[in-house]
Amino acid sequence: MDIIERHTIAVLVDNEPGVLARVIGLFAGRGYNIESLTVAPVTEDESMSRISIVTTGTPMIIEQIKAQLDRLVPIASVHDLTAEGPHVERELALVKVVAFGPSRRESLRIADVFRAHVADTTIDSFVFSLTGRRDKIESFVELMRALGDVEIARSGVVAIARGAKVL
Repeated sequence: MDIIERHTIAVLVDNEPGVLARVIGLFAGRGYNIESLTVAPVTEDESMSRISIVTTGTPMIIEQIKAQLDRLVPIASVHDLTAEGPHVERELALVKVVAFGPSRRESLRIADVFRAHVADTTIDSFVFSLTGRRDKIESFVELMRALGDVEIARSGVVAIARGAKVL
């Protein structure tokens, strides 16, 4: 049995209407999973966008995903950052914690340990802003859940290859 792998794929596309729908349609039509998806313009004139996709599958499925993405028309290039070597992944999370008394102080202490920033505060809640790897954010959220009600908004993964190579 093949092992299920997690891959981060960077796709450079023409920034035009319908491109994201085509990419998502490819995944949906073939039953491939998307764990995380982020999109933003990346050129000065905003003519190109970068789509960062985190997906899972067997090595054969990952190869199929890359090949099928590469054949979509407005796609300039497809890069499997996981397979190509070392890369940096980060995610942004906004975490609201509703806490009172000692739990409120403890949430501030934990936020300090995780280098989370207070983005907003009210008498009964904090909103923390936190960036980092997925496991760091999940650990932070788990600790906050022990202190009170939690609401989470996450950006999804953004990733870039290390070193001198530029897409």
